[in-house]
Amino acid sequence: MSILETINVLEIEKISADRKAILNPLAEYIKQKSERNEAIALNFICTHNSRRSHLSQIWAQTLAYYTGIQNISCYSGGTEATALFPMAVETMKNMGFQIDTLSETENPVYSIKFAKNAHPVIGFSKSYDDPFNPNSNFAAIMTCSSADKGCPFVSGSDARFPITYEDPKAFDDTPLQKEKYRERSLQIATELLYVMQKSN
Repeated sequence: MSILETINVLEIEKISADRKAILNPLAEYIKQKSERNEAIALNFICTHNSRRSHLSQIWAQTLAYYTGIQNISCYSGGTEATALFPMAVETMKNMGFQIDTLSETENPVYSIKFAKNAHPVIGFSKSYDDPFNPNSNFAAIMTCSSADKGCPFVSGSDARFPITYEDPKAFDDTPLQKEKYRERSLQIATELLYVMQKSN
């Protein structure tokens, strides 16, 4: 399946009103920045920066590109660094992303290509305040409840949005693992497509 084929099966009309109420402030933030021709930086934050925050970062950058939002850069980080989990990588490959390993270490570095003429996302686990990430004028998007509770204030951010997801890690080493990672990736993609379309 290609990335465009994946995007074309996303059903934003099935997002609940309660969930839209959680997503709308982020869409408004992006819209306002875009209207003022300001750089838009989004930092998706989870505890270990291994699954949900990466899926969110990759999809946000991808969907901004495919919906024509300019001047947007997407990042991810954790309250601690671990490694980008292999099943998250495999899930994105299965959805059409071209992923190459740049560095084989305990914390591998990946090039994640979503379009021929766009810079790839560089994926590796890091703390949210790592020098790779912006240190001011960014939106902190909390993708897991533990990071949301553990980081009530994210230094340098100019806005904070709790948009949390269930952890597919709960299904690691079970027959449902592959299905649940795909399910979570599609949920994140669907909601971020809604955000990007509403920001335009």
